[in-house]
Amino acid sequence: SEKLLKVAASVPRDNLVSPGTCFGKFTKTQKFRLSVTALDFLAPYAKYKVWVKPGSEQSFLYSNHVLKSGLGRITENTAQYQGVVVYSMADVPLGFGVAAKSTQECRKVDPMAIVVFHQADVGEYVRNEDTLT
Repeated sequence: SEKLLKVAASVPRDNLVSPGTCFGKFTKTQKFRLSVTALDFLAPYAKYKVWVKPGSEQSFLYSNHVLKSGLGRITENTAQYQGVVVYSMADVPLGFGVAAKSTQECRKVDPMAIVVFHQADVGEYVRNEDTLT
């Protein structure tokens, strides 16, 4: 908010990490990696979505990839390596990842094949509570 930004202006830059919500961090190779803290902001505007079955929700929340056997639904025309938001079947956003297969490939792939690469999930709040800001 603007109020928070005005308050942050009075803090010296060396002592300020960021005003507002931290969306992610830059890696050592200067690539930006989204954090789960960005999920609430990204989920409502996601163009590509994946829904996982109730049995696979816990597996995804433990930082595992989504397998074809755990795939409930996927947005039509999702391209390979496209960023996706992962939802439960009850439309609760669980995290996000990268589509390992396109929608067409998902239809004819082996049930144990990976369809979504895990990137971040809401379980990180518990696992990394010391480092998440």
